[in-house]
Amino acid sequence: MPTLIPQATRIQAAGNKPKLIDEYIGRVNTKTTTASVAHMRSPAGWIEPGQTPEFDEFTVVLKGTLRVEHKSGSIELHAGQAVIAHAGEWVRYSTPNDGGAEYIALCLPAFSMDTVHRDS
Repeated sequence: MPTLIPQATRIQAAGNKPKLIDEYIGRVNTKTTTASVAHMRSPAGWIEPGQTPEFDEFTVVLKGTLRVEHKSGSIELHAGQAVIAHAGEWVRYSTPNDGGAEYIALCLPAFSMDTVHRDS
C-alpha cells in the first residue's frame, strides 16, 4: 500500500542567510535512508559552504536562479532547468540574483550531515 506523507518537516539550513528547507522524504521526516526529497526556498544573496557529498543530488529549479559552483567553474540554472551534482564532486550552491530561488532537491542516498562533507 502507498504511504501518505501528510506534511514536510522544516530543516535547519546552512549558509549566510535563512533558507527554507521542507523535507518531504528523507532521514528526518520519513526515516528513509535510500532517498531524500526536499523543497528549497533561498533568498537573494544566499550562499552555503562548499561540499563534497557521498550522494548524487538532482536539482530542479522552479523559480529564480540557482548557481552551482564546481571545480571547473559554475552553472546558472533558471526555472525549468535541472542539474545533477555527482557523488564525490565538490559543489557550492548559491542564489545571487534578486528574488532568490525555489527548487526541489532529490538526493540518492538520502541527504545526511555525516555524508555531505561541508567545507569548514
